[in-house]
Amino acid sequence: MINKKPTLEKLSPSFGSSILVKQHHDKADRLNAFWHFHPELELIYVNKGQGRTHIGNHLSYFNNSQLILIGSNLPHNGFADRLTANGTETTVQFKSTFLGEDFVNIPEMANVSALFDRAKKGIRFNMDTKKEIGAKINKLTEFEGLERVLKFLEILNYLGNTNDYTLLNVDGIALETNPQDGDKINIVYKYVNGNFKEHIALDDIANKVSMTVPAFCRYFKKTTGKTFTKLVNEYRVLHASKLLNESKMSIADICFECGFNNFSHFNKQFNEITGKSASQYRKEIKLIIQ
Repeated sequence: MINKKPTLEKLSPSFGSSILVKQHHDKADRLNAFWHFHPELELIYVNKGQGRTHIGNHLSYFNNSQLILIGSNLPHNGFADRLTANGTETTVQFKSTFLGEDFVNIPEMANVSALFDRAKKGIRFNMDTKKEIGAKINKLTEFEGLERVLKFLEILNYLGNTNDYTLLNVDGIALETNPQDGDKINIVYKYVNGNFKEHIALDDIANKVSMTVPAFCRYFKKTTGKTFTKLVNEYRVLHASKLLNESKMSIADICFECGFNNFSHFNKQFNEITGKSASQYRKEIKLIIQ
């Protein structure tokens, strides 16, 4: 039975603070990493870990470090399935107006304001920026009050001026804060996350959210910008990419392990979603994820 959780997450900074900084050294509980969104932006830095990146309609797998900026109301899952030795995950959550409506509009904040706008598509920062900024994000927990705010502004200023990033291109995926719709999407994603290796009938998933199949298909496409079948295939390909990197299984075995029952269909979907064949991906992945 699926445990419903409210998708609209309400965040509460500590008293006297306009930003919320959290850090943990233990691996995240993947089963409790639910599909959620909030009006605050979220800056996440994982210095040593492995896991899924699931933001809006973007799905990928990382195996080392990651620095991501997520825009307001952009749905996302938890990140670190596993933290390696000396691994930490630091999260900074804040509103674009955390220093006031007027401050974000002053000329000196133009680059940071543009950064916030780009974050609506999801931003992954590359290696040079991770090296420069990662340690500073980790150290935010050592500061309080105005000193923390000033240190954070330095980070935002750097991120707003660098070109060392990749947009995840999750256009149009930000959700209205409708708790009822949020619960439905949460149920769908959690069910797919737990059952993508098996056949998932449209009747079954529509029944999970008390909708007819046609109504569910319209609702899901309108809310996420993709068909339900495409979502399931993305989950399968994501798992395949993980196995291609972490295991020595043959590509044919990986195909069936991930829920595909046809090798030709697996190859076609893998190519469409990743832009390369599974064999090419296996050769390149260790270079790509460094």
